[in-house]
Amino acid sequence: MPAHPDNAQSKDVVREHVWALLENENAAPLGVRGSIPAFHGAELAADRLAQHPAWDAANVVKAVPDKAQHPVRARALREGKLVYMAVPKLAEPEPFYFLDPARITVSPEDAATSKVAHQIARTLDVSDMRPVDLVVCGSVAVNRDGVRIGKGAGYSDIEVAILCEAGLIGPQTTIVTTVHSLQVVDGPLPETEHDFGVDVIVTPEEIIECPRRDRSYRIIWEHLTPSKVEKIPLLRKRWQERSSTSC
Repeated sequence: MPAHPDNAQSKDVVREHVWALLENENAAPLGVRGSIPAFHGAELAADRLAQHPAWDAANVVKAVPDKAQHPVRARALREGKLVYMAVPKLAEPEPFYFLDPARITVSPEDAATSKVAHQIARTLDVSDMRPVDLVVCGSVAVNRDGVRIGKGAGYSDIEVAILCEAGLIGPQTTIVTTVHSLQVVDGPLPETEHDFGVDVIVTPEEIIECPRRDRSYRIIWEHLTPSKVEKIPLLRKRWQERSSTSC
């Protein structure tokens, strides 16, 4: 879908509505604005995700570092799955932590936190990673068509695009989000060209199957600000390579 100039503002309206709803209904801790909400019931959502066939089939899981998805990361490690977790804000030249349950020296619950992962996990470049079976992302809002709205920073979109371009996310990969039921929005949500969608939504109460999407996600450079490119070493390196080859 082409980008629409009013999408950023429309997404902000949705975010504010969902953040307020979660707080007013005591479905998440206070202070969720500006974040992927650490909703109450995240552990139950992780348990329900474990009932999905894609979970059983997955040996390699790529997950976001958000608190809401901590129970999923910990469960993956407990069950012997390899976990790639994005370095917060993709701020390192090798932007993914590699957590191997056979090699971690702390509990899966500790290893699955971004703080401990930073201390114990090696970081990897995309070229050193294996194909991903399951992507676990966080959301602020999502609808039953699989349209997802994040917190607005765009890092998850960049991560998925990078891995798609590398052939590590493909038709075999399932993309899932775990959310509170209040984050599942009825009706359409604004969507731009660089946004990825989800195949499965998991709440503490249910599993929602969404229409399967293709895996043609890519970095859309014209949607990135110079500041964003400069702050992410991998993008900065690629931009420099693009610039040198175009001269």
